Amino acid sequence: MTEHTSYSFQAIDFTLTAIGRVASDYPDKFGVPRQPGLAPAGRAILHLLPPFDDPQAVRGLEKVSHLWLTFIFHRSPQRWTPLVRPPRLGGNTRIGVFATRSTHRPNRLGLSLVRLEKIELENGVRLHLSGHDLIDGTPVLDIKPYLPWVESHPDAQAGFAPTPPPNYRVDFSAKAEAVLVRRDDEKSLRDLIVQVVRQDPRPAYHQDTPGRVYGVFLRDVNVRFCIQDEANSIKMHVIDID
Repeated sequence: MTEHTSYSFQAIDFTLTAIGRVASDYPDKFGVPRQPGLAPAGRAILHLLPPFDDPQAVRGLEKVSHLWLTFIFHRSPQRWTPLVRPPRLGGNTRIGVFATRSTHRPNRLGLSLVRLEKIELENGVRLHLSGHDLIDGTPVLDIKPYLPWVESHPDAQAGFAPTPPPNYRVDFSAKAEAVLVRRDDEKSLRDLIVQVVRQDPRPAYHQDTPGRVYGVFLRDVNVRFCIQDEANSIKMHVIDID
């Protein structure tokens, strides 16, 4: 006869303290890459907060290229539901929240793999990051180094998202080009716009409305774009930057 052991668990509450906050290229939720690493030009600075801004806390981190950041989806609703509708599935198919990376989670915890570009230790601790998916002001709860020899599994199964999202061609109007060439950060901003817009950041329920103009805030500008279908070839057209 097989013995069965019953367990009784009680809900446990934890108090979590942010160790830092993010200053990001993404001031708004719309347009943020849906996964880290999809827009390598995306920049951010993680400012560690007292008492965690002790330089000794990051000793040795300069030898690490990538970091795991645990953070809070602070701009998402506090409510959660067991079923969510991932944009990857067209926004119509429902799937269990724990089978997705939805922001509508019981504890609103996020996990992001980012590249560490450099560390500043004057007047506090600041970590310069790239390839992230963090909104400006994001509270960070923890930092851990990424270990590729144990955490990289190329043969892993990814459920409903087995392949990267499509990347569409992006072009700029003459008006948008004129704005870019006047900026000191022309190249990096151009790269960021292309990397974000080419993934088609429109809501899934709008993706049957070609020609509609959308605006995505990146750094200090509003990038207005639309989708164009030319001879069955989809193109993202940047109309204006202001």
